Amino acid sequence: MDRLRKEWVLNAVLAGALFAVPLWALMSDEPFIITLATRIAILAIAAVGLNIALGLGGMVSFGHALYFGLGGYVAGIAAHHAFHGTPVLGLPGTNQMLPIWAIAMVVSGTLAGIVGALSLRTSGIFFIMITLAFAQMGFFFTLSWPAYGGEDGLPIFMRNQFPGLNTARPWDMFLIAYGVLLLSLGLFAMLRAARFGAALMAIRQNPDRAAAIGISPFGIRLVGFILSGMITGLAGAMMADLTRFVSPAMLAWTMSGELIVIIILGGVGRLFGPVAGAAILVGFEVFFGGLTEHWQFWLGLVLLAVVLFARGGLVGLITGRARNV
Repeated sequence: MDRLRKEWVLNAVLAGALFAVPLWALMSDEPFIITLATRIAILAIAAVGLNIALGLGGMVSFGHALYFGLGGYVAGIAAHHAFHGTPVLGLPGTNQMLPIWAIAMVVSGTLAGIVGALSLRTSGIFFIMITLAFAQMGFFFTLSWPAYGGEDGLPIFMRNQFPGLNTARPWDMFLIAYGVLLLSLGLFAMLRAARFGAALMAIRQNPDRAAAIGISPFGIRLVGFILSGMITGLAGAMMADLTRFVSPAMLAWTMSGELIVIIILGGVGRLFGPVAGAAILVGFEVFFGGLTEHWQFWLGLVLLAVVLFARGGLVGLITGRARNV
């Protein structure tokens, strides 16, 4: 119980730090720091999505960039048609974030259902390769999609709008990302504590035993995979708005790798593991990237150390809880 209390204290510290740093940057007139914090929050949202599949369900998806990029293209295409006043699939474009997020989640969830229905009939390396194959198909499709920029990508000329806030201001954009992050973390916590989460973790540990007591491994895993894809797709739509640009790179296998690295660094299955992992990744990219172009080498050493000596990630290392709850 003491270790569990430590983890909740650490969670509160991480949540407070993620809010306090950009607040300090706002008072110090440092918009770049605010944008970095927003990027950390959005990457953490994407990792929360993957954490449902990987952390709770043990589904090692190496293709979650597919949903991340798909969400980004939904935001980019909607904004593109809204800017030019042209319809898409017979419907007008929109520059409003809320309907764009809803569409991104529906589209990403639908595709995740299709991918999951096929890939979850396998396991192990075959599951990993099927998810990777679908993501690569999406990557090469967008690469050769001239209507929306192809390999050059698609710019978003004006950031999409959110009711009551000015999304052109870095602080307002951060508040949106931070609020969505807290909601996604709350959803993860509820899923983990609910019977659905217990069933998903039981299937991860022993699918045959779970089936013997009446739990449907395929159905439960598929629902978890769909929820995972929906949240990651939402993060992709938000990242497109933050950068005001969408490109096939959002669907590349390296993006899937980044999400897995974030979860491993923070702690697989940990509630705030995605937040800690995203902060580490962005921190290395910005601060060590300014010192050397080989910053990935040092990040790789940290990742190796975590895998060998801190299986619970940063959260597990600090709280002393080596295993998932």
